[in-house]
Amino acid sequence: MSSPGPAHTAAARVDGPGIDPDDLPDGLVVADENGRVVCFNAAAARITATPRSQALGRPLAVALPLEDLKGKRWWALTDPYGGLATRGGQPERNLLLPGGREVLVSARYVREHPTGPVRRVVVSLRGTEARRRTERSHAELIATVAHELRSPLTSVKGFTATLLAKWERFTDDQKRLMLETVDADAGRVTRLIAELLDISRIDSGRLELRRQPVDIAAAVARHIQALMAAGQSPDRFRVRARGPLPDLWADPDKIDQVLGNLLENAVRHGEGTVTIDIAPAPAPGCDETGTAVTVSDEGPGIPEESMGRVFTRFWRGSKRGGTGLGLYIVKGIVEAHGGTITVDRGPGGGAEFRFILPVSAPAYLG
Repeated sequence: MSSPGPAHTAAARVDGPGIDPDDLPDGLVVADENGRVVCFNAAAARITATPRSQALGRPLAVALPLEDLKGKRWWALTDPYGGLATRGGQPERNLLLPGGREVLVSARYVREHPTGPVRRVVVSLRGTEARRRTERSHAELIATVAHELRSPLTSVKGFTATLLAKWERFTDDQKRLMLETVDADAGRVTRLIAELLDISRIDSGRLELRRQPVDIAAAVARHIQALMAAGQSPDRFRVRARGPLPDLWADPDKIDQVLGNLLENAVRHGEGTVTIDIAPAPAPGCDETGTAVTVSDEGPGIPEESMGRVFTRFWRGSKRGGTGLGLYIVKGIVEAHGGTITVDRGPGGGAEFRFILPVSAPAYLG
């Protein structure tokens, strides 16, 4: 580490293969053996709102005046230069900058030998905005789950308690109605739990895909048959398949989940004819041909200002029920397959969802 010089020069000199501290995404502050700041990168200046020129050459406690959450001066508590010689640094923790702004701070004490004097103190700074967003998202998820579970579980508990207490007073038709209600609400709870498991796997990158050949046209036909069996008119659907389609290797259960969600949304929230187009298309990020599936309806569509939020957690359009997790899961499944999904306004004025899946054939078939 060189001695402090011109502001940018001092900030840019860090041991390593030509690494410029200003290229680092996190704030970097380095103090020399005398406790004076010799490196203060651009991210540190942004996070602390302190110009680099005001930090370089000053004592670490002055250039970076940190307090713990109880208002105690942090450098006086930790004493990196005069504390125990066996310490190697400080783990990441929340500290306060002047004005009460929180920042995540971790530090490393560099010594020439394990119990020798500190030659450098290297401090990493990170804003708390991303963590706060994650915490808010988790809080929203918990609140939504609690709300969605309360209603069906209250119903299940109420009907089962009533049947157990007054079984002989009800007719067979009344018992059947209560049990059907309990069954439907139990199914609702099961679906919510399955959604939560999917979200957990998507967020952690652990969504497992069991790829095998998938006939996408046949899968669409199965879903339409199920919707017609549930009371939808055959005239409600129009399927247009343009071939020949490339062989598609994907997880059939996950693709069924995507198709089921998009078709159910189109039927429940759209109007008029639901059109499903299946056609070959350039696969995202490669030169091979993939398969594109477009589901569109003739309803009111999605407002322009909401287009960017459709695939986020808890998004619900006007008059839309459910947990608001379905399209978030759909996007996660499509992207786990290496595909893309978009939403736009359809030719009939309604919503148009389009996803493209690459062939993704196993390497041994290449």
